Amino acid sequence: MSEAAGLVGARRLLKRLRDIMAGGGLAQARLDQIVRLIAAELVAEVCSIYVMRAGEVLELFATEGLKREAVHRTRLRLGEGLVGDIAAHSQPGNFPDAQHHPKFAYRPETGEEIYHSLVGVPILRDGRVLGVLVVQNRTQRLYNDEEVETLETVAMVLAEMLATGELVSPAELAPTDGIALLPLRLEGVRLNGGVAIGRAVLHHRRIQIREVVAEDPRVELVRLDEALASLRSALEALAASPDLAPHGEHREVLETYRMVAGDRGWLRRMREAILTGLSAEAAVQRVRNDMRARMAQVTDPFFRERFAELGDLTNRLLLLLGAVDEQPKLPETPEEIVVVARELSPTELLDYDRRTLKGLVLEDGAPTSHVVIIARALEIPVVGRVREAFGKIDTLDPIIIDGDRGVVYLRPGEDVQQSFSESVRLSSARAAAHAAARDLPATSLDGVHVGLHINAGLLIDMPHLHESGADGIGLYRTELLFMVRRSFPSVAEQTHVYARVLDLARGKPVVFRTLDIGGDKALPYLPDEPEENPAMGWRAIRVGLDRPAMLRQQLRALIRAAAGRELRLMFPMIAEVDEFDRARAILALELERERALGGALPSKLRVGAMLEVPSLVYQLPQLLARADFISIGSNDLLQFHFAVDRNNPRLAERYDLLSPSALTMMRRVIIGCAKLGVEVSLCGEAGSQPLEAMALIGLGLRSFSVASPAIGAVKLMVRSLEVAPLAAYLVALLGQPDHSLRKKLKDYASDHGIAI
Repeated sequence: MSEAAGLVGARRLLKRLRDIMAGGGLAQARLDQIVRLIAAELVAEVCSIYVMRAGEVLELFATEGLKREAVHRTRLRLGEGLVGDIAAHSQPGNFPDAQHHPKFAYRPETGEEIYHSLVGVPILRDGRVLGVLVVQNRTQRLYNDEEVETLETVAMVLAEMLATGELVSPAELAPTDGIALLPLRLEGVRLNGGVAIGRAVLHHRRIQIREVVAEDPRVELVRLDEALASLRSALEALAASPDLAPHGEHREVLETYRMVAGDRGWLRRMREAILTGLSAEAAVQRVRNDMRARMAQVTDPFFRERFAELGDLTNRLLLLLGAVDEQPKLPETPEEIVVVARELSPTELLDYDRRTLKGLVLEDGAPTSHVVIIARALEIPVVGRVREAFGKIDTLDPIIIDGDRGVVYLRPGEDVQQSFSESVRLSSARAAAHAAARDLPATSLDGVHVGLHINAGLLIDMPHLHESGADGIGLYRTELLFMVRRSFPSVAEQTHVYARVLDLARGKPVVFRTLDIGGDKALPYLPDEPEENPAMGWRAIRVGLDRPAMLRQQLRALIRAAAGRELRLMFPMIAEVDEFDRARAILALELERERALGGALPSKLRVGAMLEVPSLVYQLPQLLARADFISIGSNDLLQFHFAVDRNNPRLAERYDLLSPSALTMMRRVIIGCAKLGVEVSLCGEAGSQPLEAMALIGLGLRSFSVASPAIGAVKLMVRSLEVAPLAAYLVALLGQPDHSLRKKLKDYASDHGIAI
C-alpha cells in the first residue's frame, strides 16, 4: 500500500469511527460496531477491545472474530499474557507467531487457538492505560508500521470514549484503600532550603480534547501554526516576568524552552499526524502519547526532564487549540499554598501566583533540574524525591515543608504547627539580626578578624554575595554551569559566564574551582561507566588530567574572562603533589597560548588546591611550596578520614568534625600553613555551623567559605567570641579519647555567652 493510500484509508476509518461514536444507543452496542469496523477496514479476522477494570484487570469488552461467550468473561491481569504485557509496558506489541511466544496466555473460551499473528496497542489517556486494542489473523505475519500507527490513532479515539465512564464507572477505578486523615511525616531530599507553611495544591493537568477527527487537514495545519505562534509569544512573556532577576541560569532555562518549541522533529510529527485525519489537538496529543510510551523506559534524568519540557509545551499548545483543562478548580485559592507534583516544568511553576506560592514538593527532582533552578531564583523552599506524595496528599491538606532537612509534614498536629510557626518567627527575627550585622566586621572580642566568604555555583547566587555582606566567593562551583546545559559549553560560553561572575562580584575576590564532576555529579552528555565507589572513583581532577582537552578549554575560558583582573582558581580532589604539578603544567600551556595569541592575561594569578584526600596531609610541606593557598574541603576530607559514606543515615552519628581525631588533623594543616605563610580556608558544610566554626577558629583558622544564609549566624558568633581562651581550652581537649567534643564545646559556648 502506498503512503498516500494509507493516509486516505486512515482518514476514512477515523471518519466512520466518529460517526459511530456520535450516534445514540448504548455504549456497549457502539463498541461492538467499532470492532466490526476496524476488522473490516484492516482486513483482520479478529479485532478485540480489552478494558481496564478495578484491580488492574483487563476484561474483554468487545470482539469480532473470537467467541461471543468470551466477552465479559475473559480477564487478564496487568502483565499477564501478551495483552497484559502490552498494557504493563504501555507500548505496542507485534507478534507474527503469538501462540509460541513465552508470554502467551491461552484462554479456551475465546477460540483464539486458530489465530497466529497478533498486534496490540495500549489505549492511553494522560499516561494512564485504559485498555488494549488487539488485531489477529490466522496467518503468521509481522504487521507493518503503517498498520501499527493506524491502530495507535484509533486507540487514541477510543480513549476518549472509555474516559467518559459509560463502560466502566470512574468510581470503580478509584483507590479503595484510602489513607486515614492522620498526620504523616514524609521523607525527601533538600532541593532548596527554607520553611513553608500552607495548604497543599495538587498539580495534575488533565487536558480534554473536544474534536479528534477533522474533515480538512489544511484547516488543521493552519490552526496548528497559529497556536504555535501564540505559544512562542507566551514563552516570551514568561521570560519577561518581573519576579525573575534579569540574569542567571533561569534565563537559560527559559531559552531552552524556546528552543524546544521550535524543534523540527516535534513539529514534523504533529503535521504528519494531522495528515492521517486527526484534528490539530488530537495530532498534538498523539505525538505526546508516542513520546510518553518511549520515555517510560528511560531512566536518565536528563532525557526525562527534556520530555517533561515537551509535555508542558504540549499542554500549552492543546489549551491554545481549544482543549479543556480538567484539573479540578479550587472554590477559592488559599492565601498560602504548597504545590505538590509528580513532575513540574519551570513554566508551569511560573503560572502560579508568586504571592500565594510558598513551597514545592516533588515526587522526583534534582538540585540542577530546571524547575528547581527557577524555584531557587524565586526563593521557594523545595523538597524532592518524596515517594508516593501524590497518593498520600490531598488537595487543601495542611502541609509544612522543611526544605533545610528535606522533610514534609502532612496534616501536622497543633504542636508541630506551633513549633514551625515559632521557627518561622524566630527565623525572621534572626534574619533581621543578621541583616543588621551585615556591614559590621567579623571581628572577635579580642580583635581577631575572620574572613567570611560564600559558596556559589550559579549566576542566581551572585546577589547573595552583597546581600550577605560576605568578603567574597571562596568557592565557585563551575560544574553547575555544565550540569544545567544540554551539551558541553563552548569556550566562548564559559568565558561569558565567568566574566559575568567577576563583573557581579564588583571587585570582591572569587575563587573558581575547576570542573568537579563524577561521583554524584554526572554530565548527561559525557558517557561514563557505573562505579562501585563513585565518591572514590573517576572524578574531579582525575577526569581533568585524563581528559586534558576539557580542562584546557575551561582554563582558557577562565584566563580570558579574567583578562586584566585577578584570577584565583583551585584544582579539586588533589590526592598527591604530582597531580597538582600536572594541573599547573596544563595551566602554564594555556597561559602561554593566550600570550602568543596576543590576548590580555590576568593582572594577578593565584593557584590553589582543595585538600579533600587525607593522603595530601602527609605531603603538605611539598604542596605548600607550590600552592598559593589551600582550601579544606571538609565534606570529602572527613568522609575519607572516617571511611564513612556521608549519605548513609546509619552512619550519620559517626561523621563528626568535632571528634578529637578530626580536629587534630585540621590543626596539623592549619599550623603547617601558618608556618609557611600560606593562606588556608575551609569550604564545606562544617563551616556553616556556628559551633563547628567556633572550634576551627580556636584551632587557628581565619577564613571560611560557607552557604550564604550561614554568613549572618557565623558572624554573630565571631563577634561574641574571645579567641585566646578558647584556643587554650581546645589544646587541652584534643588529647582526650572522646567520640566527640560537641557537648563540651556547647557547654563552653553557653558559659561564655557565645552566640551559637
